[in-house]
Amino acid sequence: MIDSPEKLAIAVLGVGHFGRFHALKVAAGARTRLLGVHDADPARAAAVAAELGVRADGAEALIAEADAVIVAAPTRAHYALARIALEAGKPVLVEKPIAATVAEAEVLVDLAAAQGVVLQVGHIERFSAAFRAVMQAPAGGRALSFEAVRAAPFRPRSLDVSVVLDLMIHDIDLVTALAGGPPETVDAVGCAVASGRPDFAVAHLGFPGGRRATITASRVSIAMERRLRVLGTEGELSVNFLERSLAVLRRGGAEPVATMPGSGLDRLSWTDHDSLEAEQAGFVAAVLGEAPPVVDGDAGLAALKVALAVEEAMERNRLIPAA
Repeated sequence: MIDSPEKLAIAVLGVGHFGRFHALKVAAGARTRLLGVHDADPARAAAVAAELGVRADGAEALIAEADAVIVAAPTRAHYALARIALEAGKPVLVEKPIAATVAEAEVLVDLAAAQGVVLQVGHIERFSAAFRAVMQAPAGGRALSFEAVRAAPFRPRSLDVSVVLDLMIHDIDLVTALAGGPPETVDAVGCAVASGRPDFAVAHLGFPGGRRATITASRVSIAMERRLRVLGTEGELSVNFLERSLAVLRRGGAEPVATMPGSGLDRLSWTDHDSLEAEQAGFVAAVLGEAPPVVDGDAGLAALKVALAVEEAMERNRLIPAA
């Protein structure tokens, strides 16, 4: 824990598309100041540094001066950068996935514990108004089946990882949180369409007690789609994230359903907020000892294990022979 200074000096390591947004939020934060930025591309680092009036510097130099560090570089660099920061005793917010391999993630989790510093993983959906609405919604009985869909048209970024580590890992984390723990079995299919790695995937997860989940992710979709459906012993919870709408069919629901006496619909909506700002605020609160991290290293490791199991299952079930 860090004694509360006037503002936490934060270094942002990796200022590509999303890392730049991290830097912008830190620079504008009420409890943070942007110490400086680093990127593997010096020109990009210089451009973001000039935009925000800070310096671009080497990772180790910034880490040495920082109160805390945000690692938003490509996945392959998460381990090296986060390890340097943790070994220096600095709290770290590392973007998802926590690392490229389970072994790397375990080292980071152990290092954070040994140093007694915060390690938070950037599963930003946990900080969204939509997820809060889902967690606060009345239940449709005991949940037995989960269905999640996350699809988007192709954009040539984040192609250093498959769609599983790019998009699906968000819903893996959310479904695991709703299910109360990790799955016991994992199966999946997927295929590369527009990049060198799988661009769509469909995963089937089996949880204790016979519960099941189907998670679909695509970055080569015709249109945007974001849905969650939870089937339970009384009915279902259905969420359309793009329309900001949620409905629960359950016993005693507010809006009667003529064909189901005793059951009714509860309808909810929400107003979006800045999830990245909320995620950084949560990190600052954790660093200052005000609250535990919402998504700690263990949670990031758990999501990574399932995601990599999905990738392994896709490889086993390869539908199209490698070229």
